[in-house]
Amino acid sequence: MNKSKLNGFTLLEMIVVLVIIGLLMGLVGPRVFKQADKAKVQTAEAQIVMLKGALQTMRLDINRFPTTEEGLSLLISNSTPEVSNWDGPYLDDEVPLDPWDRAYRYSSKKTKNRPFELYSFGADGKLGGEEYDADIGYIAEN
Repeated sequence: MNKSKLNGFTLLEMIVVLVIIGLLMGLVGPRVFKQADKAKVQTAEAQIVMLKGALQTMRLDINRFPTTEEGLSLLISNSTPEVSNWDGPYLDDEVPLDPWDRAYRYSSKKTKNRPFELYSFGADGKLGGEEYDADIGYIAEN
């Protein structure tokens, strides 16, 4: 009797499947990456609100916001004896990095409506920018 034919895929069938997958990724991929960028911006906004709340809580205890030199690290530990009534830490963990793995910028410089600056440079890591590269947070207008 005849041996049965081996079951499998031909090279042509494999190429057709790969082309279809490539077309789908070409259509769907940019939308997925756009959503990832949007999620990073929303994460940065949420972290800035959380840091702002921690700064305001600390201000109630020590009667001021941290100086630029003390920075956000004062939310975690008090290494200066001149800061009295410090009742922290004011964050559960370390000060988070922004979603692009850079430190948030903090300055005791007053902005138009805020007693400090607290921001991320966004995706491009540079001052200014548009869309996902735009600065996020409380920053003085130049």
